[in-house]
Amino acid sequence: MSKLVKRPDGRGARAGKRAARVVDGIINAALLCLFVLLLLYGGFVFTQSNKVYAAADAASYAMYRPDDGEGELSFEALRQINPDVFAWLTVYGTGIDYPIAQTDNNVTYLNTDITGEYSVSGSLFLDCGSKPDFSGFNSIVYGHYMEQDAMFGSFGNYMAAGYLDSHPYGNLYFDGKDHGVEFFAFLEADAYDSSVYIPAVMPGHEESYVENLYEKSMYSREVAVSAQDRIVVLSTCTPNSTNGRYLLAGKITEATYQNPYAAQGDAPVGTDRAAAVAPQGTAFDQSLLWRIVIPCILALLVTLYLLVTRRSKKGRRS
Repeated sequence: MSKLVKRPDGRGARAGKRAARVVDGIINAALLCLFVLLLLYGGFVFTQSNKVYAAADAASYAMYRPDDGEGELSFEALRQINPDVFAWLTVYGTGIDYPIAQTDNNVTYLNTDITGEYSVSGSLFLDCGSKPDFSGFNSIVYGHYMEQDAMFGSFGNYMAAGYLDSHPYGNLYFDGKDHGVEFFAFLEADAYDSSVYIPAVMPGHEESYVENLYEKSMYSREVAVSAQDRIVVLSTCTPNSTNGRYLLAGKITEATYQNPYAAQGDAPVGTDRAAAVAPQGTAFDQSLLWRIVIPCILALLVTLYLLVTRRSKKGRRS
């Protein structure tokens, strides 16, 4: 006698297939949602990052730059908004073209913009221990190291041999007039190096301080600096070390220097160069591109999802 083999219930098999399809659809939908969320988050971070760099770009402050006539009124208007503002620094051939503030501490302007509002990029500010009129022998100015040459981000360029020689001059506006700056040393030091970070050098130690800057410098230029002169030391973080600092030292002079890069798009002091500054324009273009890319990628993901789902259904039917 032949044994009877009980065949599986067809309804149970169909129910199992339907359950598998439901689970498969849920997994596909979850993956699609995950991709979309990651994409949207990436777009948000990208947009916020561009806003930070756009806000930190020198072109954002061009309206306040001190110059002859109306520009001086603009600088005075900025000072009325924020009395801590007292000077303006320009380093020719770089993105450094900003107002300088000073208060009774070295913390406030790490995350405060020049109008007194909270800002990740902060502001350029003078050490609270340095004299506000740059009348002391040395003065230390701090600023964040940022990409796109914002704030003191241009300091990375000084790591290249010859860059200091080709970018030796700047302008420092204070006490109602322009002063020249001739840079003579670029160095990398530790944030806790007390031989460098002296906001006010004691009388009689001026020459030894300058000699120390020369000895620790990566690149330097021969510039005569006496105890009767005044120098400014610009300081920022290094991108590769927590306590690392880049410093650019320059001699303040009564005579001003002509901007040798004016003909190449880096306008002289007193000229509105907002349209010529690349970082802000780049940020806008990238943001516009990103607003186009996001819908395209989303459409591509949805199309792929539909194709995979359709192919999966065909495979189950067969």
